[in-house]
Amino acid sequence: MRSFQLRGVVVVVVVVVAVVGLLLLGHIPKEVKASNSASAFVQNAIYSNKIAFFSKSYCPYCLRAKGILSELHEQPFVVELDLRDDGAEIQDVLLDLVGRHTVPQIFVNGKHIGGSDDLKAAVQSGQLQKLLSTS
Repeated sequence: MRSFQLRGVVVVVVVVVAVVGLLLLGHIPKEVKASNSASAFVQNAIYSNKIAFFSKSYCPYCLRAKGILSELHEQPFVVELDLRDDGAEIQDVLLDLVGRHTVPQIFVNGKHIGGSDDLKAAVQSGQLQKLLSTS
């Protein structure tokens, strides 16, 4: 009777260890891959485009910033985070990169401008025009 109980305990321990191992090994690489993929996407968007604009389609601040750029006859590369499956991951990458989780987040020639108010201030100070002319 003892040997049967002992075998049952051993089987339970082996199953628990196997399940935990599968959960850990099967789960972590997927997160790392997604994180690396979102990070690579963000870096590529920022450094491959004159203006990279991370937005949400319903955001009034994003609409205002798009209007400012439109008045300047600039066409940004826009990433609508709410319309992408990986939008939350991209937003987390932006948080790590610039310390903000809000939208819009605007980059000009690889330099972080900030949000809508920051864009407006950069236009008023002439900083945005200087950054745009360096491309």
